[in-house]
Amino acid sequence: PLYPENKMIGRHAASRLIRPNLYASRLARTGTSRCFSAEVVDDDYEKGEKPMPTGYNLSTTKQYLTGSFLLTVDENRVPVPTLNSELIKVHSEAQGPNVSVFYKDDGGVVATSGSGCTMSGPDGDYLDCANNVAGCGHSHPKIVAAGQEELGRIQTNGRFLHPTRSRYIKKLLATLPDELDTFYFTNSGSEANDLALRMAKQYAKIKGCANPGDAVCIDGAYHGHVQSIVDISPYKWRQCTDGEQYHKEHVHIVSIPDTYRGVHRGADAGERYAEEVEKIVELTGGVGCFIHESIMGCGGQIEMPPGYLEKAYSAVRSSGGLVVADEVQTGFGRAGSHFWQFQANSDVVPDIVSMGKPMGNGYPIGGVAVRREVADAFASSGIEYFNTYGGNSVACAIGEAVLDTIEEDGMQENAGAIGAYTKAGLEAVKEAFPTMVGDVRGQGLFLGVEFIHPKSTAEEIIPHAQLTKWVVDELKRGRVITSRDGPDGNVLKIKPPLTFSEQDADRLLDGIKGALESYNE
Repeated sequence: PLYPENKMIGRHAASRLIRPNLYASRLARTGTSRCFSAEVVDDDYEKGEKPMPTGYNLSTTKQYLTGSFLLTVDENRVPVPTLNSELIKVHSEAQGPNVSVFYKDDGGVVATSGSGCTMSGPDGDYLDCANNVAGCGHSHPKIVAAGQEELGRIQTNGRFLHPTRSRYIKKLLATLPDELDTFYFTNSGSEANDLALRMAKQYAKIKGCANPGDAVCIDGAYHGHVQSIVDISPYKWRQCTDGEQYHKEHVHIVSIPDTYRGVHRGADAGERYAEEVEKIVELTGGVGCFIHESIMGCGGQIEMPPGYLEKAYSAVRSSGGLVVADEVQTGFGRAGSHFWQFQANSDVVPDIVSMGKPMGNGYPIGGVAVRREVADAFASSGIEYFNTYGGNSVACAIGEAVLDTIEEDGMQENAGAIGAYTKAGLEAVKEAFPTMVGDVRGQGLFLGVEFIHPKSTAEEIIPHAQLTKWVVDELKRGRVITSRDGPDGNVLKIKPPLTFSEQDADRLLDGIKGALESYNE
Protein backbone atom coordinates (compact mmCIF):
# COMPACT_ATOMS: atom_id res chain seq x y z
CA PRO A 1 0.00 0.00 0.00
CA LEU A 2 1.05 3.59 -0.57
CA TYR A 3 0.15 4.65 2.97
CA PRO A 4 0.67 2.95 6.37
CA GLU A 5 -2.25 0.91 7.67
CA ASN A 6 -4.95 3.00 9.37
CA LYS A 7 -3.15 6.28 8.62
CA MET A 8 -5.77 8.88 7.85
CA ILE A 9 -4.61 12.05 6.11
CA GLY A 10 -7.12 14.77 5.34
CA ARG A 11 -10.28 16.27 6.69
CA HIS A 12 -12.60 13.27 6.68
CA ALA A 13 -13.21 10.87 9.56
CA ALA A 14 -11.98 7.29 9.26
CA SER A 15 -15.42 5.86 9.94
CA ARG A 16 -16.97 7.34 6.83
CA LEU A 17 -17.68 5.33 3.72
CA ILE A 18 -15.91 6.60 0.61
CA ARG A 19 -17.53 5.87 -2.74
CA PRO A 20 -15.15 5.79 -5.74
CA ASN A 21 -16.37 7.75 -8.74
CA LEU A 22 -17.15 6.13 -12.08
CA TYR A 23 -13.77 6.88 -13.61
CA ALA A 24 -11.96 5.39 -10.63
CA SER A 25 -14.25 2.35 -10.73
CA ARG A 26 -13.33 1.80 -14.37
CA LEU A 27 -9.65 1.94 -13.49
CA ALA A 28 -10.29 -0.53 -10.68
CA ARG A 29 -11.94 -3.00 -13.01
CA THR A 30 -9.12 -2.79 -15.53
CA GLY A 31 -6.47 -3.05 -12.83
CA THR A 32 -4.60 -0.02 -14.13
CA SER A 33 -4.58 1.95 -10.90
CA ARG A 34 -4.97 1.59 -7.16
CA CYS A 35 -5.69 5.24 -6.30
CA PHE A 36 -9.35 6.11 -6.55
CA SER A 37 -11.02 9.50 -6.61
CA ALA A 38 -13.85 9.39 -4.13
CA GLU A 39 -16.75 11.18 -2.53
CA VAL A 40 -17.63 11.01 1.14
CA VAL A 41 -20.96 9.49 2.08
CA ASP A 42 -22.45 9.74 5.59
CA ASP A 43 -21.79 7.59 8.63
CA ASP A 44 -25.15 5.81 8.48
CA TYR A 45 -23.71 2.94 6.45
CA GLU A 46 -21.32 2.05 9.22
CA LYS A 47 -24.10 2.32 11.81
CA GLY A 48 -26.21 -0.08 9.80
CA GLU A 49 -28.94 2.50 9.32
CA LYS A 50 -28.58 2.37 5.53
CA PRO A 51 -28.09 -0.69 3.28
CA MET A 52 -24.57 -1.03 1.88
CA PRO A 53 -24.25 -0.36 -1.86
CA THR A 54 -23.57 -3.39 -4.02
CA GLY A 55 -19.91 -4.37 -4.08
CA TYR A 56 -18.91 -2.84 -0.72
CA ASN A 57 -17.94 -4.77 2.38
CA LEU A 58 -16.42 -2.73 5.19
CA SER A 59 -15.28 -5.82 7.07
CA THR A 60 -13.03 -7.10 4.29
CA THR A 61 -11.76 -3.83 2.84
CA LYS A 62 -8.98 -1.66 4.21
CA GLN A 63 -9.43 2.01 3.42
CA TYR A 64 -6.61 4.51 3.25
CA LEU A 65 -7.88 8.05 2.95
CA THR A 66 -5.86 11.03 1.82
CA GLY A 67 -7.73 14.21 1.02
CA SER A 68 -10.60 13.12 -1.23
CA PHE A 69 -8.87 9.91 -2.43
CA LEU A 70 -9.38 6.32 -1.37
CA LEU A 71 -6.80 3.57 -1.76
CA THR A 72 -8.59 0.24 -1.55
CA VAL A 73 -6.17 -2.62 -1.01
CA ASP A 74 -6.95 -6.26 -1.70
CA GLU A 75 -4.89 -8.38 0.72
CA ASN A 76 -3.82 -10.75 -2.05
CA ARG A 77 -2.91 -8.27 -4.76
CA VAL A 78 0.37 -6.60 -5.54
CA PRO A 79 0.14 -2.77 -5.88
CA VAL A 80 0.12 -1.49 -9.47
CA PRO A 81 1.30 1.89 -10.86
CA THR A 82 -0.08 5.03 -9.22
CA LEU A 83 -2.80 7.23 -10.57
CA ASN A 84 -0.23 9.84 -11.68
CA SER A 85 1.16 7.55 -14.37
CA GLU A 86 -2.29 6.69 -15.68
CA LEU A 87 -3.37 10.33 -15.83
CA ILE A 88 -0.17 11.41 -17.60
CA LYS A 89 -0.68 8.58 -20.08
CA VAL A 90 -4.26 9.67 -20.81
CA HIS A 91 -3.17 13.32 -20.99
CA SER A 92 -0.41 12.52 -23.50
CA GLU A 93 -2.64 10.35 -25.68
CA ALA A 94 -5.89 12.34 -25.58
CA GLN A 95 -4.79 15.96 -25.33
CA GLY A 96 -2.65 18.06 -27.62
CA PRO A 97 1.12 17.57 -27.46
CA ASN A 98 1.62 21.25 -26.55
CA VAL A 99 -0.72 21.12 -23.51
CA SER A 100 1.67 21.22 -20.57
CA VAL A 101 1.60 19.54 -17.15
CA PHE A 102 3.35 20.90 -14.08
CA TYR A 103 6.24 18.70 -12.92
CA LYS A 104 5.54 16.14 -15.64
CA ASP A 105 9.10 14.75 -15.55
CA ASP A 106 8.72 14.24 -11.81
CA GLY A 107 5.42 12.40 -12.06
CA GLY A 108 3.14 15.43 -12.00
CA VAL A 109 0.88 16.50 -9.16
CA VAL A 110 -2.66 15.17 -8.89
CA ALA A 111 -4.80 17.81 -7.17
CA THR A 112 -8.39 16.82 -6.48
CA SER A 113 -9.30 18.97 -3.51
CA GLY A 114 -8.07 21.98 -1.62
CA SER A 115 -8.62 24.29 1.29
CA GLY A 116 -7.02 27.71 1.77
CA CYS A 117 -3.42 27.45 0.61
CA THR A 118 -3.47 23.65 0.57
CA MET A 119 -3.97 21.43 -2.47
CA SER A 120 -4.55 17.73 -1.83
CA GLY A 121 -4.34 14.55 -3.84
CA PRO A 122 -3.57 10.83 -3.55
CA ASP A 123 -0.06 11.45 -2.25
CA GLY A 124 -1.03 14.01 0.39
CA ASP A 125 -1.07 17.77 0.77
CA TYR A 126 0.92 20.54 -0.91
CA LEU A 127 1.39 24.16 0.10
CA ASP A 128 0.24 26.19 -2.90
CA CYS A 129 2.47 29.22 -3.50
CA ALA A 130 1.67 29.51 -7.20
CA ASN A 131 -2.09 29.75 -7.57
CA ASN A 132 -3.19 33.36 -7.90
CA VAL A 133 -6.43 32.13 -9.48
CA ALA A 134 -7.85 30.94 -6.15
CA GLY A 135 -7.20 34.34 -4.62
CA CYS A 136 -9.46 33.74 -1.63
CA GLY A 137 -8.09 30.24 -1.11
CA HIS A 138 -9.19 26.91 -2.48
CA SER A 139 -12.81 25.91 -1.88
CA HIS A 140 -13.72 28.89 0.28
CA PRO A 141 -17.09 27.85 1.78
CA LYS A 142 -18.81 31.22 1.29
CA ILE A 143 -17.85 31.34 -2.38
CA VAL A 144 -18.73 27.68 -3.00
CA ALA A 145 -22.14 28.16 -1.37
CA ALA A 146 -22.89 31.26 -3.43
CA GLY A 147 -22.25 29.37 -6.67
CA GLN A 148 -24.18 26.29 -5.62
CA GLU A 149 -27.21 28.26 -4.50
CA GLU A 150 -27.44 30.40 -7.63
CA LEU A 151 -26.86 27.42 -9.92
CA GLY A 152 -29.82 25.78 -8.20
CA ARG A 153 -32.01 28.74 -9.11
CA ILE A 154 -31.12 29.76 -12.69
CA GLN A 155 -28.28 29.99 -15.17
CA THR A 156 -28.99 32.03 -18.29
CA ASN A 157 -27.51 34.75 -20.46
CA GLY A 158 -26.99 38.40 -19.66
CA ARG A 159 -29.85 39.76 -21.79
CA PHE A 160 -32.15 38.91 -18.91
CA LEU A 161 -32.06 41.30 -15.96
CA HIS A 162 -30.91 39.98 -12.61
CA PRO A 163 -30.56 41.80 -9.28
CA THR A 164 -27.35 39.98 -8.38
CA ARG A 165 -25.62 41.31 -11.49
CA SER A 166 -26.67 44.88 -10.79
CA ARG A 167 -25.61 44.65 -7.15
CA TYR A 168 -22.28 43.09 -8.08
CA ILE A 169 -21.44 45.74 -10.70
CA LYS A 170 -22.01 48.50 -8.14
CA LYS A 171 -19.75 46.80 -5.61
CA LEU A 172 -17.04 46.14 -8.20
CA LEU A 173 -16.99 49.66 -9.62
CA ALA A 174 -16.78 51.03 -6.07
CA THR A 175 -13.30 49.48 -5.78
CA LEU A 176 -12.04 51.49 -8.78
CA PRO A 177 -11.32 55.19 -9.36
CA ASP A 178 -14.44 57.25 -10.13
CA GLU A 179 -13.35 57.75 -13.73
CA LEU A 180 -13.82 54.03 -14.43
CA ASP A 181 -17.59 53.96 -14.18
CA THR A 182 -18.73 51.45 -16.82
CA PHE A 183 -18.34 47.68 -16.94
CA TYR A 184 -18.45 44.90 -19.54
CA PHE A 185 -18.46 41.20 -18.62
CA THR A 186 -16.42 38.43 -20.27
CA ASN A 187 -15.57 34.85 -19.33
CA SER A 188 -11.81 35.22 -18.90
CA GLY A 189 -8.86 37.57 -18.84
CA SER A 190 -8.02 36.67 -22.43
CA GLU A 191 -11.49 37.72 -23.55
CA ALA A 192 -11.21 40.88 -21.46
CA ASN A 193 -7.99 41.94 -23.15
CA ASP A 194 -9.39 41.12 -26.58
CA LEU A 195 -12.38 43.34 -25.80
CA ALA A 196 -10.02 46.08 -24.57
CA LEU A 197 -8.23 46.06 -27.94
CA ARG A 198 -11.54 46.34 -29.80
CA MET A 199 -12.57 49.30 -27.65
CA ALA A 200 -9.24 51.07 -28.02
CA LYS A 201 -9.30 50.67 -31.81
CA GLN A 202 -12.78 52.14 -32.13
CA TYR A 203 -12.04 55.00 -29.73
CA ALA A 204 -8.74 55.87 -31.42
CA LYS A 205 -10.41 55.79 -34.83
CA ILE A 206 -12.98 58.33 -33.68
CA LYS A 207 -10.25 60.52 -32.19
CA GLY A 208 -8.38 60.58 -35.49
CA CYS A 209 -5.42 58.49 -34.37
CA ALA A 210 -3.06 57.71 -37.26
CA ASN A 211 -2.91 53.96 -36.50
CA PRO A 212 -5.95 53.00 -34.38
CA GLY A 213 -5.30 49.28 -34.80
CA ASP A 214 -1.69 49.47 -33.62
CA ALA A 215 -0.68 48.53 -30.09
CA VAL A 216 2.40 49.02 -27.93
CA CYS A 217 3.25 46.19 -25.56
CA ILE A 218 6.19 45.26 -23.37
CA ASP A 219 8.63 42.54 -24.36
CA GLY A 220 8.06 39.39 -22.30
CA ALA A 221 4.43 40.31 -21.67
CA TYR A 222 1.62 37.74 -21.52
CA HIS A 223 -1.96 38.94 -21.90
CA GLY A 224 -3.85 35.78 -22.91
CA HIS A 225 -4.31 32.97 -25.40
CA VAL A 226 -6.79 34.17 -28.06
CA GLN A 227 -5.24 35.11 -31.40
CA SER A 228 -5.44 38.88 -31.06
CA ILE A 229 -3.86 38.68 -27.63
CA VAL A 230 -1.13 36.21 -28.56
CA ASP A 231 -0.11 38.84 -31.11
CA ILE A 232 0.56 41.32 -28.27
CA SER A 233 2.11 38.72 -25.97
CA PRO A 234 5.81 38.40 -26.89
CA TYR A 235 6.19 35.85 -24.09
CA LYS A 236 4.03 33.53 -26.17
CA TRP A 237 5.01 34.18 -29.75
CA ARG A 238 8.74 34.14 -29.04
CA GLN A 239 8.20 30.45 -28.27
CA CYS A 240 7.16 29.86 -31.89
CA THR A 241 9.39 27.86 -34.18
CA ASP A 242 9.37 30.81 -36.61
CA GLY A 243 10.34 33.19 -33.79
CA GLU A 244 10.76 36.78 -34.92
CA GLN A 245 8.91 36.06 -38.14
CA TYR A 246 5.72 35.84 -36.06
CA HIS A 247 5.97 39.48 -34.98
CA LYS A 248 2.96 41.34 -36.42
CA GLU A 249 3.45 44.71 -38.09
CA HIS A 250 0.76 46.43 -36.02
CA VAL A 251 2.46 45.44 -32.74
CA HIS A 252 5.26 47.61 -31.37
CA ILE A 253 7.53 46.16 -28.68
CA VAL A 254 9.27 48.14 -25.96
CA SER A 255 11.88 46.84 -23.52
CA ILE A 256 11.03 45.22 -20.21
CA PRO A 257 11.45 48.06 -17.68
CA ASP A 258 13.87 45.98 -15.63
CA THR A 259 15.85 48.17 -13.23
CA TYR A 260 17.94 45.27 -11.91
CA ARG A 261 19.37 43.65 -15.03
CA GLY A 262 18.04 45.85 -17.82
CA VAL A 263 19.70 48.52 -19.92
CA HIS A 264 18.46 51.34 -17.67
CA ARG A 265 19.02 51.38 -13.91
CA GLY A 266 18.97 54.02 -11.23
CA ALA A 267 16.46 56.66 -10.18
CA ASP A 268 15.58 57.82 -13.70
CA ALA A 269 15.28 54.34 -15.23
CA GLY A 270 11.48 54.50 -15.48
CA GLU A 271 11.45 57.68 -17.53
CA ARG A 272 14.24 56.43 -19.75
CA TYR A 273 12.36 53.23 -20.51
CA ALA A 274 9.22 55.27 -21.26
CA GLU A 275 11.15 57.18 -23.92
CA GLU A 276 10.79 54.05 -26.08
CA VAL A 277 7.02 54.50 -26.02
CA GLU A 278 7.40 58.17 -26.87
CA LYS A 279 9.63 57.29 -29.82
CA ILE A 280 7.11 54.80 -31.23
CA VAL A 281 4.31 57.39 -31.02
CA GLU A 282 6.54 59.93 -32.73
CA LEU A 283 7.61 57.61 -35.54
CA THR A 284 4.14 56.19 -36.26
CA GLY A 285 2.11 59.31 -35.68
CA GLY A 286 0.05 57.53 -33.03
CA VAL A 287 -1.10 54.11 -31.85
CA GLY A 288 -4.46 52.82 -30.66
CA CYS A 289 -3.28 51.66 -27.27
CA PHE A 290 -0.50 50.87 -24.85
CA ILE A 291 -1.19 47.74 -22.78
CA HIS A 292 0.80 46.67 -19.75
CA GLU A 293 0.58 44.30 -16.80
CA SER A 294 0.63 46.22 -13.53
CA ILE A 295 3.44 43.90 -12.45
CA MET A 296 4.80 41.66 -15.19
CA GLY A 297 4.27 38.00 -14.33
CA CYS A 298 5.69 35.83 -17.09
CA GLY A 299 8.21 38.62 -17.78
CA GLY A 300 9.82 37.93 -14.41
CA GLN A 301 7.74 39.66 -11.69
CA ILE A 302 8.87 43.09 -12.92
CA GLU A 303 7.41 46.14 -11.19
CA MET A 304 6.67 49.28 -13.19
CA PRO A 305 9.42 51.72 -12.09
CA PRO A 306 8.62 55.27 -10.88
CA GLY A 307 7.92 57.69 -13.71
CA TYR A 308 7.38 54.98 -16.32
CA LEU A 309 3.60 54.86 -16.54
CA GLU A 310 3.13 58.62 -16.25
CA LYS A 311 5.34 59.31 -19.24
CA ALA A 312 4.11 56.35 -21.32
CA TYR A 313 0.43 57.18 -20.70
CA SER A 314 0.95 60.80 -21.68
CA ALA A 315 2.68 59.86 -24.93
CA VAL A 316 -0.03 57.45 -26.11
CA ARG A 317 -2.92 59.70 -25.13
CA SER A 318 -1.37 62.66 -26.93
CA SER A 319 -2.12 61.08 -30.30
CA GLY A 320 -5.63 59.79 -29.55
CA GLY A 321 -4.73 56.40 -28.10
CA LEU A 322 -5.79 54.67 -24.87
CA VAL A 323 -3.95 52.86 -22.09
CA VAL A 324 -4.96 49.44 -20.76
CA ALA A 325 -3.87 48.15 -17.36
CA ASP A 326 -3.95 44.34 -17.30
CA GLU A 327 -4.93 43.38 -13.74
CA VAL A 328 -5.79 39.78 -14.58
CA GLN A 329 -3.07 38.44 -12.28
CA THR A 330 -2.49 41.29 -9.86
CA GLY A 331 -5.97 42.60 -9.05
CA PHE A 332 -8.39 41.96 -6.19
CA GLY A 333 -6.30 42.90 -3.17
CA ARG A 334 -3.10 41.07 -4.00
CA ALA A 335 -1.02 44.28 -3.84
CA GLY A 336 -1.89 44.63 -0.15
CA SER A 337 -1.60 48.41 -0.03
CA HIS A 338 -4.31 48.82 -2.68
CA PHE A 339 -7.12 46.77 -4.19
CA TRP A 340 -5.66 47.20 -7.67
CA GLN A 341 -1.95 47.02 -8.41
CA PHE A 342 -2.00 49.97 -10.82
CA GLN A 343 -3.03 52.15 -7.85
CA ALA A 344 0.13 51.09 -6.01
CA ASN A 345 2.30 51.92 -9.02
CA SER A 346 1.41 55.58 -9.52
CA ASP A 347 -1.37 58.16 -9.43
CA VAL A 348 -2.28 57.76 -13.10
CA VAL A 349 -5.63 56.16 -13.95
CA PRO A 350 -5.88 53.85 -16.99
CA ASP A 351 -8.62 54.22 -19.58
CA ILE A 352 -9.39 50.50 -19.41
CA VAL A 353 -8.71 47.94 -16.67
CA SER A 354 -8.96 44.27 -17.62
CA MET A 355 -9.53 41.56 -15.02
CA GLY A 356 -10.09 37.82 -14.66
CA LYS A 357 -8.47 34.90 -12.76
CA PRO A 358 -9.12 35.70 -9.05
CA MET A 359 -12.32 37.56 -9.94
CA GLY A 360 -14.21 34.27 -9.57
CA ASN A 361 -11.75 32.41 -7.34
CA GLY A 362 -11.42 29.82 -10.09
CA TYR A 363 -14.87 30.15 -11.65
CA PRO A 364 -14.77 31.55 -15.22
CA ILE A 365 -15.47 35.26 -15.13
CA GLY A 366 -13.69 38.34 -16.44
CA GLY A 367 -14.35 41.82 -17.64
CA VAL A 368 -13.20 45.35 -18.32
CA ALA A 369 -13.87 48.57 -16.43
CA VAL A 370 -13.73 51.64 -18.69
CA ARG A 371 -14.36 55.36 -18.81
CA ARG A 372 -17.86 56.16 -20.06
CA GLU A 373 -16.53 58.02 -23.10
CA VAL A 374 -14.71 54.83 -24.12
CA ALA A 375 -17.92 52.82 -23.81
CA ASP A 376 -19.82 55.42 -25.85
CA ALA A 377 -17.19 55.32 -28.60
CA PHE A 378 -17.31 51.52 -28.64
CA ALA A 379 -21.10 51.55 -28.95
CA SER A 380 -20.97 54.07 -31.82
CA SER A 381 -19.77 51.30 -34.14
CA GLY A 382 -23.31 49.98 -34.14
CA ILE A 383 -22.20 46.46 -33.20
CA GLU A 384 -24.01 45.03 -30.19
CA TYR A 385 -21.82 43.57 -27.47
CA PHE A 386 -23.24 40.22 -26.41
CA ASN A 387 -21.47 37.47 -24.51
CA THR A 388 -23.51 34.33 -23.87
CA TYR A 389 -22.02 33.50 -20.49
CA GLY A 390 -20.49 36.86 -19.64
CA GLY A 391 -22.19 38.23 -16.55
CA ASN A 392 -24.44 35.21 -16.01
CA SER A 393 -26.05 35.12 -12.57
CA VAL A 394 -23.92 32.25 -11.25
CA ALA A 395 -20.70 34.03 -12.18
CA CYS A 396 -21.98 37.26 -10.62
CA ALA A 397 -23.05 35.50 -7.42
CA ILE A 398 -19.58 34.01 -7.12
CA GLY A 399 -17.93 37.31 -8.02
CA GLU A 400 -19.92 39.13 -5.37
CA ALA A 401 -18.99 36.48 -2.80
CA VAL A 402 -15.33 37.02 -3.71
CA LEU A 403 -15.59 40.76 -3.05
CA ASP A 404 -17.42 40.17 0.23
CA THR A 405 -14.89 37.56 1.32
CA ILE A 406 -11.89 39.77 0.59
CA GLU A 407 -13.44 42.48 2.76
CA GLU A 408 -14.90 40.34 5.56
CA ASP A 409 -11.83 38.13 5.95
CA GLY A 410 -9.36 41.01 5.70
CA MET A 411 -7.55 39.39 2.79
CA GLN A 412 -6.16 42.58 1.28
CA GLU A 413 -4.70 43.51 4.66
CA ASN A 414 -3.31 40.01 5.03
CA ALA A 415 -1.69 40.26 1.60
CA GLY A 416 0.05 43.44 2.72
CA ALA A 417 1.21 42.12 6.09
CA ILE A 418 2.22 38.59 5.07
CA GLY A 419 3.61 39.85 1.78
CA ALA A 420 5.92 42.20 3.69
CA TYR A 421 6.87 39.37 6.07
CA THR A 422 7.65 37.05 3.17
CA LYS A 423 9.61 39.67 1.26
CA ALA A 424 11.70 40.45 4.35
CA GLY A 425 12.41 36.75 4.69
CA LEU A 426 13.46 36.58 1.04
CA GLU A 427 15.77 39.56 1.56
CA ALA A 428 17.37 37.64 4.43
CA VAL A 429 17.89 34.67 2.10
CA LYS A 430 19.50 37.03 -0.40
CA GLU A 431 21.91 38.26 2.28
CA ALA A 432 22.77 34.68 3.25
CA PHE A 433 23.34 33.61 -0.38
CA PRO A 434 24.62 36.76 -2.15
CA THR A 435 26.26 34.86 -5.01
CA MET A 436 23.07 32.93 -5.80
CA VAL A 437 20.21 35.35 -5.14
CA GLY A 438 20.47 38.53 -7.17
CA ASP A 439 17.19 40.35 -6.60
CA VAL A 440 13.99 40.18 -4.56
CA ARG A 441 11.06 42.21 -5.90
CA GLY A 442 7.31 42.60 -6.05
CA GLN A 443 4.54 43.86 -3.81
CA GLY A 444 2.06 42.20 -1.49
CA LEU A 445 1.72 38.55 -2.37
CA PHE A 446 3.06 38.88 -5.91
CA LEU A 447 6.79 38.40 -5.40
CA GLY A 448 9.80 37.28 -7.39
CA VAL A 449 13.29 36.03 -6.64
CA GLU A 450 15.94 36.26 -9.37
CA PHE A 451 18.71 33.66 -9.18
CA ILE A 452 22.12 34.42 -10.65
CA HIS A 453 25.35 32.62 -11.43
CA PRO A 454 28.20 32.98 -8.89
CA LYS A 455 30.39 34.44 -11.65
CA SER A 456 28.07 37.44 -11.99
CA THR A 457 29.46 40.94 -11.55
CA ALA A 458 27.83 44.34 -11.17
CA GLU A 459 28.52 44.96 -14.86
CA GLU A 460 27.42 41.51 -16.06
CA ILE A 461 24.67 39.73 -14.15
CA ILE A 462 24.40 36.14 -15.41
CA PRO A 463 20.98 34.48 -15.05
CA HIS A 464 20.99 31.00 -13.54
CA ALA A 465 18.04 29.00 -14.89
CA GLN A 466 19.49 25.67 -13.77
CA LEU A 467 19.63 26.81 -10.15
CA THR A 468 16.10 28.18 -10.37
CA LYS A 469 14.79 24.87 -11.69
CA TRP A 470 16.61 23.10 -8.86
CA VAL A 471 14.91 25.33 -6.28
CA VAL A 472 11.46 24.79 -7.81
CA ASP A 473 11.97 21.01 -7.95
CA GLU A 474 13.35 20.81 -4.39
CA LEU A 475 10.42 22.83 -3.10
CA LYS A 476 8.05 20.44 -4.85
CA ARG A 477 9.77 17.47 -3.21
CA GLY A 478 9.13 19.25 0.07
CA ARG A 479 5.47 19.60 -0.99
CA VAL A 480 5.61 23.30 -1.78
CA ILE A 481 4.29 24.34 -5.20
CA THR A 482 5.96 27.28 -6.97
CA SER A 483 6.87 28.15 -10.55
CA ARG A 484 9.58 29.96 -12.45
CA ASP A 485 9.55 32.36 -15.37
CA GLY A 486 11.23 35.40 -16.88
CA PRO A 487 12.96 35.68 -20.27
CA ASP A 488 15.78 33.45 -19.00
CA GLY A 489 13.72 31.18 -16.75
CA ASN A 490 15.63 32.30 -13.66
CA VAL A 491 12.92 34.00 -11.60
CA LEU A 492 11.03 32.16 -8.86
CA LYS A 493 7.40 33.32 -8.83
CA ILE A 494 5.56 33.51 -5.51
CA LYS A 495 1.83 34.27 -5.79
CA PRO A 496 -0.15 32.17 -3.30
CA PRO A 497 -3.80 32.54 -2.29
CA LEU A 498 -4.38 35.56 -0.07
CA THR A 499 -4.94 33.26 2.92
CA PHE A 500 -1.16 32.78 3.09
CA SER A 501 0.12 32.85 6.69
CA GLU A 502 3.42 33.45 8.48
CA GLN A 503 3.64 29.70 9.03
CA ASP A 504 3.20 29.15 5.29
CA ALA A 505 5.83 31.79 4.55
CA ASP A 506 8.30 30.18 6.98
CA ARG A 507 7.81 26.83 5.30
CA LEU A 508 8.47 28.38 1.89
CA LEU A 509 11.53 30.27 3.11
CA ASP A 510 12.98 27.20 4.82
CA GLY A 511 12.48 25.25 1.60
CA ILE A 512 14.30 27.86 -0.47
CA LYS A 513 17.21 27.97 1.98
CA GLY A 514 17.42 24.19 2.03
CA ALA A 515 17.47 24.04 -1.76
CA LEU A 516 20.26 26.60 -2.00
CA GLU A 517 22.30 24.84 0.68
CA SER A 518 22.04 21.51 -1.13
CA TYR A 519 22.82 22.82 -4.63
CA ASN A 520 26.08 21.73 -6.26
CA GLU A 521 27.22 23.69 -9.31
